[in-house]
Amino acid sequence: MVFCLSHAAFLLILRDPSRPRAMPGPGLVLYLVTLTELNDVAQFLWGKSLGRHKVVPTVSPNKTWEGLLGGVATTTLLAWLLGPVLTPMDRAQSLLAGLIVGVGGFFGDINLSALKRDLGIKDTGTLLPGHGGILDRVDSLTYTAPLFFHYIYYLFQWHTFGVGGGARP
Repeated sequence: MVFCLSHAAFLLILRDPSRPRAMPGPGLVLYLVTLTELNDVAQFLWGKSLGRHKVVPTVSPNKTWEGLLGGVATTTLLAWLLGPVLTPMDRAQSLLAGLIVGVGGFFGDINLSALKRDLGIKDTGTLLPGHGGILDRVDSLTYTAPLFFHYIYYLFQWHTFGVGGGARP
């Protein structure tokens, strides 16, 4: 989990070789965390309101296709709106980022749900009703953080501060 979440921290030290004073990291982290959390909420709300068809009933019986598709669509729309404001991405790049976060968030959620089911843990807290606790706030990030980091890293061919000599050939 730490390895996966550390990718969010790596976003903070990415540098654009053509604009060395630019600091895109905070906006990228805000974008990633906001989209990931809103994706979780959107999938939950779409699933509660329209959900009929289970995606993986043995792992997470409350996950539905309607929740998944509605959440991914909502996240993609939000990504398209927020991307050009918070990040150096244009609208098309933001759309793809939204799809990555929406689908990746679902798989992160399912992955940790399977782990919790194997360990016999249903909820890890009661702070947020229907959301299962703090672990459910970061489970999606375990997949979205590395996916988003590598998408940004290879999309812009940036390098980390102090690592590498500049843009790749």
